[in-house]
Amino acid sequence: MSDETAPLGSVAVLGTGTMGAAMARNLAAAGLDVRAWNRTRSRAEPLAADGVTVADEAADAVRGADAVLTVLYDGPAVLAAMRAAAPGLAGGTVWMQSSTVGPDGLVPLAGFAQERGLRLVDAPVLGTRAPAEAGELTVLAAGPSSVRPRLAPVLDAVGSRTLWLGEEPGAASRLKLVVNNWVLTLVNGTAETLALAEGLGVAPDDFLGAVAGGPLDSPYLQAKAGLILQGAREASFPLSGARKDAELIARAAQAAGVRLDATPAVAERLRRAEAQGHGGDDAAASFFAGFDASDYGRGDARGAS
Repeated sequence: MSDETAPLGSVAVLGTGTMGAAMARNLAAAGLDVRAWNRTRSRAEPLAADGVTVADEAADAVRGADAVLTVLYDGPAVLAAMRAAAPGLAGGTVWMQSSTVGPDGLVPLAGFAQERGLRLVDAPVLGTRAPAEAGELTVLAAGPSSVRPRLAPVLDAVGSRTLWLGEEPGAASRLKLVVNNWVLTLVNGTAETLALAEGLGVAPDDFLGAVAGGPLDSPYLQAKAGLILQGAREASFPLSGARKDAELIARAAQAAGVRLDATPAVAERLRRAEAQGHGGDDAAASFFAGFDASDYGRGDARGAS
């Protein structure tokens, strides 16, 4: 059983994709003992150069760790990783669950935590590749107040601020879906607007110039428009993940008795772009779903719908 009053010095990171790898590097840079595991080991191996111990098995990564951080694609992936880690888990270990799983996806994870005697903190994050690499994520957190002082070194290493939302896991995952619904609104609005401009023969710079500096402008519009004009290949928010999140949002809204019209349509648009071969590109690549073939107008040749 972990001592809840002891300083937290070691963290196991399960999942070393774009976000998980950046968080692991920042944890190691903060002086914590970091062990990392990824289903595809080669994706975790570069972390060794940053002082992170790379484990072959999830159970080896978590064995003896004061805290476990999960940063994986979805709820089933998180549960599978934690079940694989189970032989190495000790009762009382703090589990910071930072994947976007939605409130329904959190239910089996909370059940697993209860079965194993883990201290679950529901802690999805706001931010993309650049904030993750800079340690400037916003952490949305809900969990036992007793673990907050112990978890502080981890939160300070990965984020610029933490918004605590109460003791009961679930509040943070619900807020994450609300925020991501707004993110998807901005991304899809930018993509569709630039697709319309191209179809009507309007230069993208003319549109961006018309709104520049006014109430209709935003840094996010400019950033995503820039990605679209470059082909949207550099993913700060991968399109496949955006599609998954749109589906989570739509299901959560339906369960809550809320009728959303735009989000299900966004999910379908993202599915079309994914079928065109843009799943690993930025979500702004939903631009290409506006045309019958993904090579329309951008010199992109990764397939057709």
